[in-house]
Amino acid sequence: MIAIDLGSNTIRAIKYDCATNTKLDEFERIVKTADNLVKTQGITDEAIERIINAIKDMKQRFKITENEKIKAVATEALRIAKNRDLVIKKIKEATGIEFEVISSEDEANYSAIAVEKCLEKCNYVNYNHFLLIDIGGGSTEVTVKNKESVLSESFKLGIVTITQRHKTPEVIKMAVKKKAKDIKNFLDFAFNTLRKPKIFVASSGTPTTLAALKLGMNYSTYDGSKVNGTKITLEDLDYWADKLMKMEMKKREELVGVGRGDLIISGIYIFREIFKLAKYKECIVCDDGLREGVAISECERR
Repeated sequence: MIAIDLGSNTIRAIKYDCATNTKLDEFERIVKTADNLVKTQGITDEAIERIINAIKDMKQRFKITENEKIKAVATEALRIAKNRDLVIKKIKEATGIEFEVISSEDEANYSAIAVEKCLEKCNYVNYNHFLLIDIGGGSTEVTVKNKESVLSESFKLGIVTITQRHKTPEVIKMAVKKKAKDIKNFLDFAFNTLRKPKIFVASSGTPTTLAALKLGMNYSTYDGSKVNGTKITLEDLDYWADKLMKMEMKKREELVGVGRGDLIISGIYIFREIFKLAKYKECIVCDDGLREGVAISECERR
C-alpha cells in the first residue's frame, strides 16, 4: 500500500508491504504547503502546483497501479487553510488522489504508532512508554503514551509559520519561549497523569536532520534507517545552531535541504525549548513518523 503525508513544508510517502510489515520505497520533497499561509490564510496556487508535481513524480517512482491501496492525509496547513476544499479538489483532479485532512489527535496517534515500532526495533525495553514531540511546519504535537493510554495536544508553533511571522532569529527565539509556556503546562499534566516516561523521542524534519548531521550525512545522503535510534543532546542542538547560523545560506542548504535554511534554525529553537522544559538528558530520534503510522494502521485494518 501507499501512505502519503502532506505536511506544512514537506510531502512524504512510502510504499509499504503489509504482508511483511516492511518499507519497500520512500519519497520526500519540500513543497512549502504553508508558504505565505500566515498572510493569505490559504494555500497559494504555486504551492498547489508544487504539491501536484511532487505527487506525479511519486506515482511514477512507486509505479502505482489502479488496484493499489492509497491512504493520503494532510495536517495543519490544510486544517487551517480557508481554501482547503478547493485545494483537495484540485489535487484529486490532477492526480487522482484524494487527501483526508486529519485532526491533530489522529496525527499524534499515527505518529505514536510508528514511533513505538521504531523504539521496539531499536530494542528499547520501555518502548511503549514515551514522550514524543513532532515539530511540524504549522504546529507541534506533543504526546505522552504508556501501554494503556495516550495524551496529546497540538500547539500552534510550527517552523514555517513562526519563521514567516518573525523576521530575526532573536525575535523567533523569544516567540518560541512565550508559546512554550502552554507546552510546559501540558507536560506537567501529562507526567502527573501517566508518569514521566524514561524515553524522550522526537520525529519530523528538525530532529531527523540534526541526527543525520551528527552522523555525518547531509540532505542528499540522508538515510532514515540509520537515523532511527540516534541520540541527540542539548549540547548537540547548541553546537549545530551555532554552526549553521555562521554558514552562508547556500552552504547551510547543502546540509539541510533547499528551502530549509531558515526553517532549521526555528526548528532547533522549538526543539531546544521543549528539551529544557521536559528535563531529559538525551532524546532518541526516529525517522519513522506519520506516514509509517498511517501505513501500519491501514495494514492492521485490512
